[in-house]
Amino acid sequence: LSKKKFAELSRPQQVLVVLLVAVQLSLAVAAWADLARRPADKVNGSKARWALTIAVNFFGPIRYFRKGRRD
Repeated sequence: LSKKKFAELSRPQQVLVVLLVAVQLSLAVAAWADLARRPADKVNGSKARWALTIAVNFFGPIRYFRKGRRD
């Protein structure tokens, strides 16, 4: 498969890519903000490790919100 450049995508594909990037960035920013404000004793594991995990696609922030926080 050859990779297409963004400009070569159809308009609906471009819109989808932009929306997915916006969602991904929003999730990551929200997760990093929560992690920064949350005391270390309210985080399951190392805050540094979670900060790196959050950077992984959609899965990092979702995993943080589901597994990384203690109530």
